[in-house]
Order: sequence, then structure tokens, then C-alpha cells
Amino acid sequence: MHPVLLKLGPLSIHTYGFFIAMGFIAGILLAKREARRLGEDPERIMDLSFYLLIAAIVGSRMLYIFINPEIFVSDILETFRIWNGGLVFYGGFIAALIIGLIYLKIKKMPLWRTTDIAALSLALGQFFGRLGCFSAGCCYGKACDLPWAVTFTNPDTLAPIGIPLHPTQLYQALGNLSIFAFLWFFRTRKKFDGQLFWMYVLLYAIIRFFIEIFRGDFRGEPIFGVLSVAQAIGIIMVPAAVIMMTILRKKG
Repeated sequence: MHPVLLKLGPLSIHTYGFFIAMGFIAGILLAKREARRLGEDPERIMDLSFYLLIAAIVGSRMLYIFINPEIFVSDILETFRIWNGGLVFYGGFIAALIIGLIYLKIKKMPLWRTTDIAALSLALGQFFGRLGCFSAGCCYGKACDLPWAVTFTNPDTLAPIGIPLHPTQLYQALGNLSIFAFLWFFRTRKKFDGQLFWMYVLLYAIIRFFIEIFRGDFRGEPIFGVLSVAQAIGIIMVPAAVIMMTILRKKG
């Protein structure tokens, strides 16, 4: 709704970037708290979070460019304008997962206990991130006439102006907040390390799959003419999460 939060002369503070920063800060503080509770080193968690942030931004941007190459062919500098939106979650998730595994291996940190800590922070951080999407107008929904439809009017928005749309950004924010609340309640009741992480993967994939149905922005050519990239990845993530929880439960 308000792409630019504040203007100070030639400097503009974009609302999208502000909420991304708030999500990162909230996730860091939560991760440090959980690390202390579980007897892990908070400082190592801080270092890990920094590397994950860089990997997530680069990975999510790279997948967005892969899906929308025509945008960047016409203006190569658009590659770096992340304040205009254009971060695909699954790209960042996969990149951060790879970097995280490397870091944990080098530092000899417990894999699944650390991912459980990260799952809570990830769900909370995404909640703030989707509020940023709503402010910028990216990830907008299809036209609808529902009572809760939103109409973007700011000329700087990335969403179509003057058309009532599904507030898919808020659907996703509510979904992530619900996942966080569930994981927070369940964190002291888990049966084995890694359970929170794979429950996050499972719940996010399901929620994202259905929200994609109401998305109206271009997200690349449909796979098999039906599925978006996020839906296709989600279809893989759901059985992967179930299989991994089954394996870890038996080991645990």
C-alpha cells in the first residue's frame, strides 16, 4: 500500500526493505533465545544467521531472475533493485539450506537441533517479509469481489492500480504467523531433533500451494501448463518432509 516508508531528500527508505530488516532482526533475537534454551552457542547462531541471510537474498533473487529473464535483459541494473520486490522464497530456502549445511559441517554443530531453531525464526521472519510484500504491492492476487479485497492506489505500487484483488500477501503472512504459533507451542513437545524443521517444510508447502491458486502476478511459465514453480516445488517438499520425519523418528 505504501511502497516508500520515508523520504529524506534524495534518500528513500522502502517499506519492503524495512520489513525484511525487521523480520531478520526478529528472527535473530528469537534464534539466540532458543539457542540459550537448548544449550547451544548463541554467537555461532548469530554467525550462521548472517551467512543464511546473504544466501537467502542471493538465492531468492537468482530464482526470480530465472523465472522472469525478460525483466533483466532490458535493464541489467534491475538485478540489484531488490527493494522493488522480486525475491522467490524457495530459491532463498534452497540456497540457505546448502550454505547452512556447509557451515554446520565446518563448525561441527548439531544439524537437526540447529535447523529446529532456524525453523521458528524462518516462520516469524517470513511473516514480516510478507507484510513488506503487501506494502510494495508485489506477489499480488487475482481480481475478486470479496469483502476483504484490497485495491492498490499508490502510483509506485507493483500491483495493478484500481482493481480489487485477493490480498495474497496477507494470506501468506497469516499462514506464516500460524505456522510460527504452532511451532512455538510444539517446540517443548517435540519427540526428536529435526521435527520442527520438517514440520515447517510440510506446513509451508501446503499453505503456499493453495495460496498460489489466488496469485495474479506472473511467476514464470506454468509447469505442465498447470503448476507454478512454487507449487511444483511444494509437491516435492511434502513427501520429502514426511519421509524425513519418519526416518528421524525411527533414529530418535
